[in-house]
Amino acid sequence: MAIKVLHHGLATTVQDLGRPGYFHLGIPLGGAMDRYALRAANLLVGNDEGAAGLEAVFLGPKLEFTEDAVVAVTGADMPVRVDGVEQPGWTAFAVRAGQTLTFDFLKSGARIYIAVAGGIDVPLALGSRSTYPIGALGGYKGRPLAAGDELPVGAGNGSGEGRSVDASLRRLAAAPVALRVLPGLYWDRLSDEAKQSFFADEWKVAPEADRMGYRFRGGTKLSFVEREQPFGAGSDPSNIVDSCYPYGSIQVPGGTEPIILHRDAVSGGGYFMLGTVISADMDLIGQMQPHTPTRFVKVTMDEALAARAAETVRLSALRASLA
Repeated sequence: MAIKVLHHGLATTVQDLGRPGYFHLGIPLGGAMDRYALRAANLLVGNDEGAAGLEAVFLGPKLEFTEDAVVAVTGADMPVRVDGVEQPGWTAFAVRAGQTLTFDFLKSGARIYIAVAGGIDVPLALGSRSTYPIGALGGYKGRPLAAGDELPVGAGNGSGEGRSVDASLRRLAAAPVALRVLPGLYWDRLSDEAKQSFFADEWKVAPEADRMGYRFRGGTKLSFVEREQPFGAGSDPSNIVDSCYPYGSIQVPGGTEPIILHRDAVSGGGYFMLGTVISADMDLIGQMQPHTPTRFVKVTMDEALAARAAETVRLSALRASLA
């Protein structure tokens, strides 16, 4: 079985849950920006939740199926059609051989996830099928899809048609978005005024928001405490001696525009990090559109761990509902 790409949509790539274990070598985690949505799509069609599917941003692809398949689309609200007939989101449905899958205009959210029973069967690269376009690694020839590509699909059991994720288990970023932040090692680089304004101000997602990172604008420029420039650090107050960048960390070059580092971000550099968005909120970022109003909320480690536990409970509920 194969899927023929008639139109690539916008930045449509093959993604699974990523390739952990290589960050120390400069190879990012990669994988779906909204991991929960990908897991849900896979479970709906009877796949392992880490199987490879398609991630599309803002504009869906046009796909033709060469054989019968069971498909599910989750994530953003982007109406899906089979030969022009609308299909429900977050629900497994059948596509017959020769039929075409298309999408209407995006209504909310940013990224959809398309799972096919059997999974997208591109070769593994460092243990993952995720596409890392900057490194030309993984996915379909290491790049976003293009018209004329043919995607191989693994053998699926074809089960799950008609199954649906309950509305209570779906989540999108509803504006304004609150992102919880745990202050980090370099928090003391900020002045007291900057520490207050960062959490008090409303920020907005900038157009420069992609798999590497989400930039935010509109808040007060951050000021720094005076210091003697360390050996090996740049002269700007936001510079540090090169350090590792954790997944979800927030850097603010020059103190002007915070950038949250996401799935394809670099693993280190010379900008300070004021803190890290907690893991429970990282999927939400992948569904935020440019200009989405956002506030950052300061939390403690105990609060961050409680939020992670709550996400674990939600994921367990999803698995149980689709078992």
